[in-house]
Amino acid sequence: MAWDRESLANAVQNGDDDETVKMVKDALAEGVPAMQILDGALVPGIQQLGELFKDGEVFLPEVLIACRAMDRGVAELKPFLKADDVHRKGKIIIGTVEGDLHDIGKNIVRLMLECGGFEVIDLGVDVPATTFVDAVRQHSPDIVAMSALLTITMTNMPDIMAALEKAGVRDRVSVMIGGAPITREYADQIGAEGFAEDCASAVQEAERLAAH
Repeated sequence: MAWDRESLANAVQNGDDDETVKMVKDALAEGVPAMQILDGALVPGIQQLGELFKDGEVFLPEVLIACRAMDRGVAELKPFLKADDVHRKGKIIIGTVEGDLHDIGKNIVRLMLECGGFEVIDLGVDVPATTFVDAVRQHSPDIVAMSALLTITMTNMPDIMAALEKAGVRDRVSVMIGGAPITREYADQIGAEGFAEDCASAVQEAERLAAH
């Protein structure tokens, strides 16, 4: 059977990891290039689901199950891909800012970014400015992504921006922020280049920033 990118994309969207793995293996056996499977079916499948999530047509459990199916599909492709192919869109450092212990939203954004072709270094929660600075020095990312769920902790974001500036690394990265109380206006106010209101728009925003 000739490989069918739409059926594979649907298997990812539906979170059917067994079917995803089977179809990836079949496509590889037919000689379909691994990158074509990744870009032609796996990534579009997760992106389409992200759009449905954005529109309120699917919910977080479906997103998490689809990401698991995507991960299993990518695992089958990895022997046929260079590491650079899987994480070819860039490198992102992500963390919830100091004082804030919420991580569900951040974890979902991380999953979506990884599924979307980014390498993501997760700093966890309650991350102080110094840790963000050290991570930029160590990992040389393209983007620093900060999350906050509380109005009281979002005020730590400007401190992190200032610390990046003071350390002389601010001009090396784009900064993207998100979380329940965050708005595009606040991002503009503190000088962050990117803002995302949900996990689907986080991937689109990261792609926009990485392209610059």
